[in-house]
Amino acid sequence: MKLDEHITLWNHSAIKILDIRHTIMHPGELLENYRLPASIFLYGIRGAASIKVDGIKQETTGFHVLHGGKGMLLDIEAREEFEYYLLFYRAAPVYPHRKELTRLLDCNSPFSLQYAFEPEEPLPLLRSLNEMEKRWDGARTLDQLQVKSHFYQFIHELLRQLEMQGVSKRKPDLVAQAIRYMDAHYSESLTLESIAETLNYSPRHLSMRFKEQTGESPIHYLIQVRVTEAAELLLSTDAALQDIAQAVGYSDVYYFSRIFKKYTGLSPVRFQKQERQNRRSEDHPFRTTGISIGLRKIGRYIDSDGDNHYQYKRGGSLQMKKYSKPGLAVSLLLSLTLLLGACSTGGAANSNANSGTTATATATADSAANQTASENQTRIVSTVKGDVEVPANPKRVVVLYLLGDVVAMGIKPVGVSEVSEGAAFEKELVGVESLGTWFETNPEAVMALNPDLIIVPSEDTYNALKDIAPTVFVPFDQMTTEERLALLGQTFGKEQEMQTLLANFNSKVEESKKKLADAGLQDKTVSIVEGGKKEMTVVASKQFGRGSQIIYEYLGLKAPAAIQEKIDVATEGSGETVSMEVLPNFIGDYVFRSSYEGMDDLTDHPIWSTIPAVKEGRMIEISFSLAYYSDIFSLDKQLDFIVEHLLAAAPKS
Repeated sequence: MKLDEHITLWNHSAIKILDIRHTIMHPGELLENYRLPASIFLYGIRGAASIKVDGIKQETTGFHVLHGGKGMLLDIEAREEFEYYLLFYRAAPVYPHRKELTRLLDCNSPFSLQYAFEPEEPLPLLRSLNEMEKRWDGARTLDQLQVKSHFYQFIHELLRQLEMQGVSKRKPDLVAQAIRYMDAHYSESLTLESIAETLNYSPRHLSMRFKEQTGESPIHYLIQVRVTEAAELLLSTDAALQDIAQAVGYSDVYYFSRIFKKYTGLSPVRFQKQERQNRRSEDHPFRTTGISIGLRKIGRYIDSDGDNHYQYKRGGSLQMKKYSKPGLAVSLLLSLTLLLGACSTGGAANSNANSGTTATATATADSAANQTASENQTRIVSTVKGDVEVPANPKRVVVLYLLGDVVAMGIKPVGVSEVSEGAAFEKELVGVESLGTWFETNPEAVMALNPDLIIVPSEDTYNALKDIAPTVFVPFDQMTTEERLALLGQTFGKEQEMQTLLANFNSKVEESKKKLADAGLQDKTVSIVEGGKKEMTVVASKQFGRGSQIIYEYLGLKAPAAIQEKIDVATEGSGETVSMEVLPNFIGDYVFRSSYEGMDDLTDHPIWSTIPAVKEGRMIEISFSLAYYSDIFSLDKQLDFIVEHLLAAAPKS
């Protein structure tokens, strides 16, 4: 990481001091396999020790600074009497939606880096730690403020010496940490979010890194670990299925059985029976190495017995909800029993009924029968994954990412992927269960909603959820708006409504183009940018979001020549990152800047403020959340916003 980026993130982060410890270890004393509950600075001030962080060993003598990130494993062996400070802290960006900061944090967070050095000027660092220690125990609110002020003095001095000494930093092996953690804690209620929180990374970054190195998602790996452990328990014990499910992290035995069958090809009971028969016939003791029926051998990547010593528990953090409900098969059996019982009772009653039976009772029974028949009806939807049988009138729909398309049809789902604050359809989804990011949704959370139809935008989510309920895969990034809406219309039996919706939208587009032409804007160039004081990303595609589809595809407006050439050949979302020095070459007659909370104020920027479109009031800020989505509901709202603001910025004749 570049030191200036390191300093930028310190400058734009909120810091909370969690603890300060001053410790003396005696010769031969050990601290083993201590998983760091937060980011730490270890400052050795006297003596010698052997220190390992995530297996990287170094010998220290005298003054020595070491930094480690949350989730790393710390080992200390005192060679002689070793005195040190341990400072625990937590850092979070002040502007969490600022793209530049998000990029830096995802690439190389200074709060997760591992590095160590011997300071050339150790006493200023020691002085700050001494002052913090004096005021830490029983600190009042004002004292806490002073502790924080000394912490920043410590950081300033440390960064100054890092700059002076040119210390190299080592990125933590995030994937190895995640694997060690899941291997040790698979029996707990883990989610992608809780694993990422433990390791001090965003769920998206953890998922991306994990897939890059292993070819699979963290949750997929966790499921394989659980299934392997369950197979071992099934073959080596006579424990009840419910107990085995709970032992490997599943509170719902039915869901556990479905997952187990998906990965082995057999239900747990059949697996146990068949595999034990195989082993008896082969006359060798039970063991799970080389299971013969479909459970592929899972590479555990790392073995670490030390992880069993992990004691830290996150205070106050949200835990995954545990649901205690009968399995779906039991529910269906109960429903069928009640239905058959009702039919039988009804038959007896009819056989014994007298002529006084009322027409009202008959009508009520007919109505109930019609409703039941309607609810049992299905339709076949053709998808890239083959034909899918879906309910004719789905009542409990889960939708990931394609939210606005479904909302536009008048459907309110029971569960949706995370909705950005300020999205066009945000108000329409108030009160709907949020299931986290669309690209890594927890199957257990989806199943808890008991959906009868699931809409997904990616193959990964399709594979993760398709066994829960009828699942329609909509590859939105490979489809036109018309193709996507046609598929969704077919799925919900609303083909005509979707055609009308699309026709109304296209009509509005034509009206908007006429308004722009009447105002003399149809031949003007338009740029879309996002970024801050140092560099900007200039949108170079119709599929980049930020209003690009409305501006460049539907309204047919052009970008400056250097960007338009790229737009004309782009087959997917792309942008051109340029420095502020050359940015004016990429700005058209009008410019839209993607805006979000905490973005850089460029009012007095010497280059930005002199760009003609900016200086003359033809720069328009468009909300990142409003312009992020490409569904029909969002496109309609983006069209209104873009046309209204272009007309307002146009010169008055």
